[in-house]
Amino acid sequence: MEIQENIINKVAQSGLVTLDPAQFYAPGERVVYDIKDNLFHGLMLREKDFREFVKTHDWAQYQDKNVAVTCTADAIVPAWAYMLLANRLAPYARQVVFGDAEVLETVLFVKEVAALDVEQYRDQRVVIKGCGDVPVPVSAYVELTQRLTPVAKSLMFGEPCSTVPIYKRKD
Repeated sequence: MEIQENIINKVAQSGLVTLDPAQFYAPGERVVYDIKDNLFHGLMLREKDFREFVKTHDWAQYQDKNVAVTCTADAIVPAWAYMLLANRLAPYARQVVFGDAEVLETVLFVKEVAALDVEQYRDQRVVIKGCGDVPVPVSAYVELTQRLTPVAKSLMFGEPCSTVPIYKRKD
């Protein structure tokens, strides 16, 4: 006795549109520049020494890199020091931010998500993927939710076969 059944792909028929946040992963190497190496006795920044460093340092090594500028030491670092670094990095780096690697990743994702044309998702049932090859900061999911909520019919998190509902417009 032969049993023949048609397998129906209900996910394919569901009309769900999948959005992978990994597509917003900005290109370029990530680098953290820690100003602690420029501190006098690990406590404070001396303007004359720092200005000399800024003048002689090879800034071209940051070409096309995404740079987070921070200080991990408990030290006195004036705001102008970070401004000097940003000024020297600007001609080379793809992006310069104040903060650690996590802040850098957040800024990069938010910037990429901001360029998303949300109109393509108008009145769509959107699933924002939760797993992928690229680590996606929570801030990217928040930004996507904020941008898509006004236009999407519904928002879900996860995979089309297993979603967590986030938002559903009441028509």
